[in-house]
Amino acid sequence: MNVRALPGAWVAMAGALLAGGAHALSIASPWDGQPQWWLQLFALEVLVRLVDSAPSARAAALRGFLFALAWLAGTFWWLFISLHVYGGLPAVLAVLSVGALAALLALYYALAAGIARHCELQNPLGRALLWAALWTLAELARGLLFTGFPWGAAGYAHVDGPLAAFAPWVGVYGITAIAALSAALLASVAASAQGRLPAALALAAVVALSVALGRIQPAAESAVIAQPLRVSLLQGNIPQDVKFEPGVGIEQSLQWYGQQLNLASAPLVVAPETALPLLPEQLPIGYWQALQARFASGGQSALIGMPMGDMRSGYINAAVGFTPGRTAHYEYAKHHLVPFGEFIPPLFRWFTEMMHIPLGDFRRGDVGQASMALGAQRLAPNICYEDLFGEELAARFVDPAKAPTVFVNMSNIAWFGDSIAIDQHLSISRMRALEFRRPMLRATNTGATAIVDAQGKVTHALPRLTQGVLTGEVYGRTDITPFAWWAGRFGLAPLWGLALAAVALALLRRRRHP
Repeated sequence: MNVRALPGAWVAMAGALLAGGAHALSIASPWDGQPQWWLQLFALEVLVRLVDSAPSARAAALRGFLFALAWLAGTFWWLFISLHVYGGLPAVLAVLSVGALAALLALYYALAAGIARHCELQNPLGRALLWAALWTLAELARGLLFTGFPWGAAGYAHVDGPLAAFAPWVGVYGITAIAALSAALLASVAASAQGRLPAALALAAVVALSVALGRIQPAAESAVIAQPLRVSLLQGNIPQDVKFEPGVGIEQSLQWYGQQLNLASAPLVVAPETALPLLPEQLPIGYWQALQARFASGGQSALIGMPMGDMRSGYINAAVGFTPGRTAHYEYAKHHLVPFGEFIPPLFRWFTEMMHIPLGDFRRGDVGQASMALGAQRLAPNICYEDLFGEELAARFVDPAKAPTVFVNMSNIAWFGDSIAIDQHLSISRMRALEFRRPMLRATNTGATAIVDAQGKVTHALPRLTQGVLTGEVYGRTDITPFAWWAGRFGLAPLWGLALAAVALALLRRRRHP
C-alpha cells in the first residue's frame, strides 16, 4: 500500500486510528487474551509510513497522536469499570477521564512523530534508528513522568515472539526499541526500491541476532536451586463491590482466607493483595494471634496481603510474611503506589471525592527492600502493578548474595472486572520472569492466579473469577541476567542516554544539512 497515494488527510487520520486500534489488540487479543507480536510490528509499520508521508511535521504529530490515542484508550479502557461500576463516577465523566488520560499520554508519541518527520533523514538506516530512539523515549517518558503509567508498552506484545530472546539482555524497553527499529526497516523495505537492500540486510541482522540470543543461556543450569519450592496460591474471588463492606466482603475474606491458610499443606502459602482487608488491631479478637501461632512452628510459611502501620508512622499496603522459628514477621511495603487508589495527587482531591473508592493515604516503601528468606529461597514480593516497573525490581539484584530467587506478585485487579486487564497483567509478569530469569508466583483475588517459570511460561493457572487454591512447584534461580546487572545499578539511564544521543545527532545533522 502506497500511503502517499491515499486521498487526503482524513483518510490518513482514519488509518492512524485503525492502526492504533490494531496496536492495542496486539498487547492482548480479545479472542484469546494472548499477545500478538506480528500485529504490533504491522501496526507500527503502518504508522511509520503515515508519518513519513505526512506533508509536515505538524501533520505527522497529529497522526502519531491519533495512533497513540486509539492504542492507549483501547489498551486500558477497563479503567472505566473501576471509575464507574465500582467508583460510582457518572458514566460520561468516566469515559472522559479515560479519554483524557489516553490523550495526555498520547502527546509523547505525537512529539516523537513530529520530530521524526521534522528531521527528514534520507538514509533509511539512519531514519530507522531515529524512529527507534524517538519511540523509545516516548515509552520511557510515559513510564517515568507523573509517577509513570507504562501499562501496555509495545514490548509486551513480544513476550511470546522472537524478540523475547532480548528480554534478559535489554528488558522490555530494549525490546520496544528493537520492535520500533524493525517496524521502520519494514517500512523502508516496503515503501520503495531506494534503500531497500540495506534496510533488508539490517532487518535480517535483527532476526539473526534474536535467533542467536535465543540459543544462549545467560547462565549455566547450575544456577537453578535443586530443591523445588512447593506453593499454594489463594484466589478468594471476593466481589469488588462488597470487598471492603463490613458484614459482607470483609467477613467473607476473613473466613475464606483464614480457613485456607489453616488448611494449606504446601511449604509456602500466598494470599493476594488486601486478602485481609483490615489492620491487625481491627481483626476479630484472637484472629491475628491465631495466625501467628499457626506458622510459628512446623514447616510452613505464609505471605499475606494486608494493610499495616499506624497513624503515627503512616499506613502501608503490605505483604506480611510468617516463617517458623521467627518471633517477628517479615514485612514488605509497597513502593510504587497507584494514583487516586493509594494516594491522592496534589489538586485532585475534588476528583476523588466524586467517587466511592476506599482510598488509602499510604506511605511508600523503599526501592530494593529485602527479600523474605525461606530455606535456600529468597522471595521478593511485589504488589499489584509494581511488576510493571522492572527497573525498580532490578534494584534488588545489585548484591548477588541477596538477590531474589523467586518473585511473588500479590494483586487485586477485581477493580477491572472480567476484562482484558487480567490477561495484560499476566503478560507483564511473564516479561519480568524473562528479564530476570526468575519464576513469578501470582496470587490474585480474581485472576490471573498462576505460576510462571523462569522462561516466562505459565505452568499452572486457575480459571479467572473462581474461588480456589492453586498448588504447584517452582525452581528458584541464583544467576544474574545482564539486564538485572545494568538496570540494578543504573536504572534505565543507559537507554535514556543512547536514545537522547541518537536524537541529538539527527537534529545536529539536519541543522548542518537542511
